[in-house]
Amino acid sequence: MTSRRRMLSRYGRDSAHIAPTLATGVGSVELANVVMTASGTSGHGAELDAYFPLARLGAVVVKSLAAEPWDGNPAPRLHEAGDAMLNSVGLQGPGVAAWLRDDLPPLQRAHARVVVSIWGRTVEDYEKAALALSGCPDDVIAVEVNLSCPNLDGGAHLFAHDADATRAAIAAVTGALDRPVWAKLTAHVTDIVAIAAAARDGGADAVTVTNTMLAMSIDPDTRAYRLGSGAGGGGLSGPAIHPVAVRAVHDVHRALPDLPIVGVGGVRTAEDAVELLLAGASAVQVGTATFADPRAPLRVLEELEGWCAGHGVRAVTELIGGAHG
Repeated sequence: MTSRRRMLSRYGRDSAHIAPTLATGVGSVELANVVMTASGTSGHGAELDAYFPLARLGAVVVKSLAAEPWDGNPAPRLHEAGDAMLNSVGLQGPGVAAWLRDDLPPLQRAHARVVVSIWGRTVEDYEKAALALSGCPDDVIAVEVNLSCPNLDGGAHLFAHDADATRAAIAAVTGALDRPVWAKLTAHVTDIVAIAAAARDGGADAVTVTNTMLAMSIDPDTRAYRLGSGAGGGGLSGPAIHPVAVRAVHDVHRALPDLPIVGVGGVRTAEDAVELLLAGASAVQVGTATFADPRAPLRVLEELEGWCAGHGVRAVTELIGGAHG
């Protein structure tokens, strides 16, 4: 039995013939299916193509890039934290120009649809990174603007903590690019709806919700911080933050139903993906799960096809916002 039929039959003996449609749209971006990788969890290029064909996914979202190379934070950078992972990589990257030269070609050869993630400390930094991407190949279908990485300067420069800063950064990026722009936000705020509205007002086509959450771990025996960033802590990701992501997506969709959302946070099964779709996401990203299983994005996609078939869902878009009635 093929992998696809195994996944279909798992959710219903007679479900294989239904062949649900998994295509979706995120604003003006049409995707063959709803599953993407999450930025920061599968490298800058085609690393995961060694485990499954990247062309099978809706898109590959690469690790965040600045206009210039950046070394990131000191080691150790990762720590297992119960049912989650704590990281403080610090946005290490080669810079946009080197990425276009070295990392994009393997993604093109893999026929992947690519979403580029960019970051900066100032509005000017974001604009510079966006300008460096101007005129990039059509394989780059959108640009995700990372406004919310908690492991850069201990979260001291989170644009997504401030509506005005969010609006300004997104406006600078959209003014410099000819691609759809997605704003990546954090649920680590008092009112994520206000931040999402500011991103929309700045010109964002969609928002990605949520980034990792500010967190810290201290070794009781050594009394030392477990991450090399020290008092800066890091970002918590994985299944432990999934309910937080569901709530954040739900609240943004309820208040701003016309704003497309990409849901991310602890997705490791089809049911996790469905939950975010029902909360209001138009697509989902799989991230931390790839550290334990590099095939996790494809597995979630195959399981989702089986889940839809077994539950009589002919098109995955039927699920979007379904919890809102």
